[in-house]
Amino acid sequence: MDLARNETSARLASPIVELRQYTLNPGRREKLIDLFERAFIESQEAAGMTIIGQFHDLDRPDMFVWMRGFADMAARKEALTAFYGGPVWAAHKEAANATMIDSDDVLLLKPAWPGAGFDLSRVRRPACDGVENRSDKRCLPGIVEIQIHHLHPGAEADYAERFETDAAPLLAANGVRLLGAFISEHAENSFPRLPVRSGENVFLGVSGFDDEDARRRSQTALAALPAWQALLGKQRTDQTRPTETLRLSPTSRSLLG
Repeated sequence: MDLARNETSARLASPIVELRQYTLNPGRREKLIDLFERAFIESQEAAGMTIIGQFHDLDRPDMFVWMRGFADMAARKEALTAFYGGPVWAAHKEAANATMIDSDDVLLLKPAWPGAGFDLSRVRRPACDGVENRSDKRCLPGIVEIQIHHLHPGAEADYAERFETDAAPLLAANGVRLLGAFISEHAENSFPRLPVRSGENVFLGVSGFDDEDARRRSQTALAALPAWQALLGKQRTDQTRPTETLRLSPTSRSLLG
């Protein structure tokens, strides 16, 4: 699924997006994923949010990464109030919380430019019936890569513009499917019961690959380009620390992948 730059905003999902990274107790990730995909997808969407994607972190076996979206900050407050005050969370929260060490690593985001959100219009989620018995429940074959660029305050808009005009064409020409691009949403947390990382200034690029070999081929091709190396040099001047890279495998009911 490519990021279609000429899509209208009406077809793009979620002007407000949360990237959530959960640190789990050792060996509990599959238990949480089974519970999440059985009980927490449709129930959260019924409360007014979009469950964009959920992932195995391929480099951190006790991390569960997922993303959800909202129409705006007011809708986020209403949806989270409805879900976390509702019967499904009440019934399953003890089981879910028992798998977790920390669930507070959350970035609040918005599209980096008009049209940079996720296009989920052509994606259909597999039904939950029998998900526990499906042979593909562990993960799907594709790779989703999220790169988190930590920026100096005020640098996000210029960084995003440079990425759209200079980086995105090079990525596309070298086998990278850009699925979305986001910057920090600095609005006050509308549901303080769930913390978010305040004071962050980030740019996120979310990319898709058919498999790990395809990801590595793209990396090798880009590294050989003088134009790419020059762009990386410009980007580093805006960054406060090295880029974080999340290498993810979608679960069986993830929309994004």
